[in-house]
Amino acid sequence: MVRENIFAMLSKIKSRLWSKIVVKFRYTSFYPFLYNSYWHYKLNKNNVFNLTDSNYYSAIPNRGAGVGHQLANWNAGYWYAHYFGLKFSHTPFSTKSWEDFLGFGEDEVQTELLLNTKGYTAVRLPLFDENKREEIELTKRIIHSYKNKKVVFIAEQDQFYKEQFGVCDAIKKKFYAALAREKNQLVYDENVYNVAIHIRRGDITIGQKKGNTNHIMRWQDNNYFEHVLNNVLKHINTDKEVKIYLFSQGNLNDFKSFIGYKNLTFCLDMSGQDSFLHMVYADLLITSKSSFSYKPALLNNGIKVCPRDFWHSYPSEKDWIIAEEDGTFNSEQIKKLDEYYTGKHTQKL
Repeated sequence: MVRENIFAMLSKIKSRLWSKIVVKFRYTSFYPFLYNSYWHYKLNKNNVFNLTDSNYYSAIPNRGAGVGHQLANWNAGYWYAHYFGLKFSHTPFSTKSWEDFLGFGEDEVQTELLLNTKGYTAVRLPLFDENKREEIELTKRIIHSYKNKKVVFIAEQDQFYKEQFGVCDAIKKKFYAALAREKNQLVYDENVYNVAIHIRRGDITIGQKKGNTNHIMRWQDNNYFEHVLNNVLKHINTDKEVKIYLFSQGNLNDFKSFIGYKNLTFCLDMSGQDSFLHMVYADLLITSKSSFSYKPALLNNGIKVCPRDFWHSYPSEKDWIIAEEDGTFNSEQIKKLDEYYTGKHTQKL
């Protein structure tokens, strides 16, 4: 046990040092030189390889981040595997509870199995900017240089993929078919129209007060969510009773302005997984500038009302409504909302 703890500690130290090196050199011409895979390409770029490719691509969900962040990593791995013409292998989320809850790896080849029993070797790839052609082309050439070997390409930690909705169909299929769905326990009433609001607080509240630039960028006060909710309630068209569920952290004193809303339930003590599940199954979901509500929005089959300024993109679909900083959405978006919302569209619980 002592030996295992020492090994785990050394592994964490190594990861942190490597992360600092990547940050320091990422935007320098020296950066690719840090990777053995780059040198492999340089030494083999003139070789002719068998065009049959049985290699894999995987991304490691960031062990030190929340599940929204980890899902962004996983989605990026899934997307780029197909983009580069490789097979995808699954690397689990940081905790077994989230791994089982999401079920994304239930029908996938496991990275650990390939490396430990199938004779594959892990090869780390440099970070690339998906909008820079030269960096994409370099990654393709590195991958091609391994055509004659059994390799699992590992994305560098937090390889970015902006348009996360590109994997919507695949992850919806996985999530709704997961074994954990048999254990779903929702407080929603299928006979009413269920509106969910996610207001990010917790760590972001502390960071915003301390002047943390990253947290300030993500901060939205209660007024924004009230304005969005008022506009939603004004323009949805249903014969059903509307019930509202507010998901956040803190206590009632932090959300006094919402107390007067009819049929509003505060879900401030609900677990992360239960909150995530309810956001997925809401008939209408109001998201915040947070990966923790953006990812359920990708899985949600209802209407999503989302803040315009966010680090991931939204699809140009009628069930995605984009709100301005003041909580309003324009007349065209309101029209789309009215047309889409008919009452028959209620999610199946």
